[in-house]
Amino acid sequence: MIRTARRALISAALLVFSVAVSLGAAEVVLRVKNSSMTNYDIEMWRYAKELKIRSGDLHLDFDHVKSKSSVLQGVTLRLNEWGLRGGPVESLPPDARRILFLGGSITLGWGVAEEDTVQARLERMLRETGEQAQVLNGGVGNYNAERYVSRFFKELAGLDPSDIVVQYFLRDAEDLPAGGGNAVLRNSELAVTLWIAYHRLFDRSGEQRLVDHYQAVYRPNAPGFEVMRARLKELADYAKPRKIRLYLAMTPDVHNLVDYNFRFVHEIMRQVAEAKGYVYVDLLPALQGRPSEQLFAMPGDPHPNALGHKLMAEAIFRVISRAPHRADRNPAGPPQYSPRDGPTVAEAG
Repeated sequence: MIRTARRALISAALLVFSVAVSLGAAEVVLRVKNSSMTNYDIEMWRYAKELKIRSGDLHLDFDHVKSKSSVLQGVTLRLNEWGLRGGPVESLPPDARRILFLGGSITLGWGVAEEDTVQARLERMLRETGEQAQVLNGGVGNYNAERYVSRFFKELAGLDPSDIVVQYFLRDAEDLPAGGGNAVLRNSELAVTLWIAYHRLFDRSGEQRLVDHYQAVYRPNAPGFEVMRARLKELADYAKPRKIRLYLAMTPDVHNLVDYNFRFVHEIMRQVAEAKGYVYVDLLPALQGRPSEQLFAMPGDPHPNALGHKLMAEAIFRVISRAPHRADRNPAGPPQYSPRDGPTVAEAG
């Protein structure tokens, strides 16, 4: 009886050991394979690990690390002292324009070299016209309107922008749940790969699913839609007395620009933008008709590539360059804040 129990215990221990060794080996193999930086999902996972931190503000959920950089998907992504993509924020003369972009990962320029992003291109085009302009990139991956407007008030208002461009994407009205609570998913490429494979196998997919999803998201009483409208109004109420110019650049989904199925979202957002005092810029005409393979950052990654950013920058430039000079802006601006101190909490997932 004792021998039988001992054999069973040894067998169980060997089984556990074998499984642990197999999982460890699989993790090593995956990390070696993914070192090529061509796996979009893993590169996004690394971005969350290396350049994001958890935030105590429930409206943000997570934030960028300050003054840090990483090479992701073969592109250097550097964050400055404000947590903005790019170099240090330089001081400007009183009559210069400081244009701040707010948005998610498309605004960030995921998969695109810094000098090829919308912001860098727009800054060069404005300066070529003789205008003193600085264009700042406040994009954060996996942010919606609630998160990027909340981040502006919490951390970026001290930049005192003359212009704010909300680069709006379809999912910015989604009610996003808090993430990063699973320690295994935060630290294991194998676990992330299995989790993604499970959802791709069992979740409903296809373009019609996305149409149905966004029709639900943009119902007038949908929670995320209500929050999005409230946050855009809050930003407009802040900007008006300070004479900050506001733009809403409506960014299309680039999966299918030949037979585009989300015009209803663009029309809804045109109405929202105009009702709240934003200059509406629809970026669909600049991109439509192009096959997705011309615009994907890489196969499997539907973020616009350098060509997409060039086309979007040109469309925004045609509108933003016509803005009149605002010498009557309050020279003092809002109270000047310094960027928050560096991260002190665990990284976001």
